[in-house]
Amino acid sequence: MARQPAHDVVVVVHDGVVLLDVAGPLQVLGVAGGYRVRLASPGGRPVLTDVGVRLRADVALARVTAPVDTLLVVGRPFPAHTGAPAAVVDGVRRLGASAARVASVCTGALVLAGAGLLDGRRATTHWAACAELARFPRVAVRPDAICVRDGAVLTSAGVTAGIDLALALVSEDHGLDRARTVAKYLLVFPHRPGGQAQFGAAGPEPRDPALRRVLDAVRERPSDGHGLAAMAVRAAVSERHLTRLFRRELGTTPARYVEHARVRTAQALLDTGAATLTAVAHRCGFGSAETMRRAFLRVVGVTPTAYRRRFAKPLDGMISGR
Repeated sequence: MARQPAHDVVVVVHDGVVLLDVAGPLQVLGVAGGYRVRLASPGGRPVLTDVGVRLRADVALARVTAPVDTLLVVGRPFPAHTGAPAAVVDGVRRLGASAARVASVCTGALVLAGAGLLDGRRATTHWAACAELARFPRVAVRPDAICVRDGAVLTSAGVTAGIDLALALVSEDHGLDRARTVAKYLLVFPHRPGGQAQFGAAGPEPRDPALRRVLDAVRERPSDGHGLAAMAVRAAVSERHLTRLFRRELGTTPARYVEHARVRTAQALLDTGAATLTAVAHRCGFGSAETMRRAFLRVVGVTPTAYRRRFAKPLDGMISGR
């Protein structure tokens, strides 16, 4: 049988990119095999990453000929670096128009959005940059997702989520068994449990002062009653108008926001204290540990017990031989 040509992957890099955004996917693809990976930068120049490590580019972005199999765009720290050079956006737009597959890691999604490649699509990015991505009106942002696929375009959350993204690409190209083998070798989950919410993802701050008053009250006193009627009185607007404000500025409903706020408060308590689940539930306004458990599964994707085990365990507890 004739040998199959390597899958062509072009990774777009420029000064300030997050080193792990680049290294994570490249490590996965390198272990998996079957990929020809090229780093493309403006002018083909070396780029300086966010931590000061210099990467050598293989080719000038303008000299990459279309079409490519996979165009992968990585990100820069947010909000320290909020934009990519125009030459990068233009190059991504040109190559993305004919690429068989387009993907981004972290704030690379902002580059895809700027190039118009996310118009009419669902997408995600690092939780800290989701509000910025939502400024593109034709992008449907999924702030809790680790990876989102919409047609031939894939976006992923921040930094290490590039590993999740690359594993998804390997699974698609070479099958689930090879992706699992790579994940085991790298000591990572083939499918990460839960979403970004387990890492403390917070939504955007609203512009409307009445809505801000409501949100401040929910965050400061999560155990209080925060039904729609009570929140509307606090905002001095009608229930219908308050619901519209939540939809317009936060992309959610009042009830869902309250639930998310209570879960975030519970996460902080589980991170730092030894209180029982029942005590945490009451302090956060859930009423019972079972109600809190169901809310965690909806919002975070894992139970409170699993969350506490994952995030509140001391680091030295991970090291054997003590």
